[in-house]
Amino acid sequence: MEPWVRALIAAGYQVYGVNPKQAARHRELMSVSGAKSDKADAHALADMVRTRRHQLRQVAADSDIAEAVKVVARAHQTLIWERTRHTLRLRAALREYFPAALEAYQSLTLTGADALALLAKAPTPAAAAKLTVAQISAALKRGRRRDIPAKAAAIQQALRTEHLSQPEIVTGAYAATIRATVAILTTLNAEIKTMESQVEAHFGQHPDAEVYLSQPGIGPILGARVLAEFGDAPGRYTDAKSRKNYAGTAPITRQSGKTKTIHARFVHNDRLVDALHMQAGAAILHDTAVRAYYDELRARDVSHNAALRQIGNRLVGILHGCLKTHTRYDQATAWSHRATTPIAA
Repeated sequence: MEPWVRALIAAGYQVYGVNPKQAARHRELMSVSGAKSDKADAHALADMVRTRRHQLRQVAADSDIAEAVKVVARAHQTLIWERTRHTLRLRAALREYFPAALEAYQSLTLTGADALALLAKAPTPAAAAKLTVAQISAALKRGRRRDIPAKAAAIQQALRTEHLSQPEIVTGAYAATIRATVAILTTLNAEIKTMESQVEAHFGQHPDAEVYLSQPGIGPILGARVLAEFGDAPGRYTDAKSRKNYAGTAPITRQSGKTKTIHARFVHNDRLVDALHMQAGAAILHDTAVRAYYDELRARDVSHNAALRQIGNRLVGILHGCLKTHTRYDQATAWSHRATTPIAA
């Protein structure tokens, strides 16, 4: 939240968030000519808050610890996204001039410390072909790999296989870019690990941390992300439905006459949707009730992603109830409705 918004709330003002689409539609009601000015927009916004306040969401400030969790959780996730981008660039460059490296380091993953160390030491096909088993084994030991002798021999063999190559000068240019990308990935790996400890430390200080951690499929990092995006301002979500709507897991129903269609929400908080999707994916592996719900959905020919979205929607409702009553997740209570009520489509 912007500092000036927090200052207004702290001073006792009621602040409302207005969607740009809402503001545009209200401006069209006040003026059909299409004229636009800052003065007219300010008047339209003031009139909108005066006449349609009941349709707007009042901005509520989160606690300081929730804001801190949001900062570190988003920074941690952004670093992971950056690592993924640079990894894809690294893979694309290797495919252009050194495809043997992709095959050799496939079992290590390109973001592994040992694969990065080997690429930094031998970024060209000629240099990689000269790597000894001892040098490869040393890198694998730093990466804490198992069955090192067999893996080292397989990597050496893969690096020495023949493949189409680029001219020497082009290969040298690619090698320079690989060294730079490897340096960036090495730094990102270290900083991601550092930020992970910060996320866990800040999240552990929040009074609702135990409630989040009790939810199926949620650990410290995922719990911090969900808390960061939902916030902890009291009264922000009047009921479970409003929390589901904000999460983007609840479907949108469109009805006109006898036609009725149901659609997924495509306008949502990407970070929150990503976290809830990961939670649902983990929950079906560790919670029998969630797995039974997933199996029932799949038996009705619901796709995997759609089933995870429905599971996420249900888990958001359960989380809302737990946060409202300050109680930990209980499987029997959360899924007791399935004993007597069919699962809604």
